[in-house]
Amino acid sequence: MIKFDSVHKTYPGNIEVLKDVTFSVGSGEFVFLVGQSGAGKSTLVKLLTSEERPSKGRVEVGGWDITRIPRRDIPRLRRQIGVVYQDFKLIEKKTLWENVAFALEVCGESFHTVRTVVPQVLNIVGLEEKADRYPQQLSGGEQQRAAIARALVNRPKLLIADEPTGDLDSLTAKGIVDLLLRINSVGTTILFVTHNREIVNMLKRRVILIHDGGVRSDKSRAKYFL
Repeated sequence: MIKFDSVHKTYPGNIEVLKDVTFSVGSGEFVFLVGQSGAGKSTLVKLLTSEERPSKGRVEVGGWDITRIPRRDIPRLRRQIGVVYQDFKLIEKKTLWENVAFALEVCGESFHTVRTVVPQVLNIVGLEEKADRYPQQLSGGEQQRAAIARALVNRPKLLIADEPTGDLDSLTAKGIVDLLLRINSVGTTILFVTHNREIVNMLKRRVILIHDGGVRSDKSRAKYFL
């Protein structure tokens, strides 16, 4: 599902953020990508969504080489990838229903598809009864569930959760993790980017540790000690 092959990323000023990064993630895996702030995690996510391009090396998603992906193909790539961020990125002036529907509308989906898919994903995240509420009327955990629903509308093969529990208390965070585990159980690949040791050590799943721009370790059923 994901493959990084000797990937380097250097920004102007000769600032090397990623150094010879090599790893792969299989279809259906649940993998933690961990590391301290500034380690290079966010840059890896941007490479996967083609917000950035590698300076050297090769990046694949779903068997598709996206290293030098044409600009016209980026929307098609992003429909295969759902991304959930720490700060939710919901549109304040739209209801929960409208926020989720908007993700389909920008892809040109029909009214019938919107009316069919939105209730399905709201049901998955347990928010079907709050579809007419605005983001400010929801708790932090509910807003994150709404963001996950929006990420699921195109039935992505890969879901990237980029610090999805960073602003949540431990109990609410556990609910978000449980939801991601359920989504993973039906075949969606999950890349969970975090520095939260408690969550990583609780689940004991595969852990890829990024340190100083490179892969320091890659272990199955691991804990996070750095």
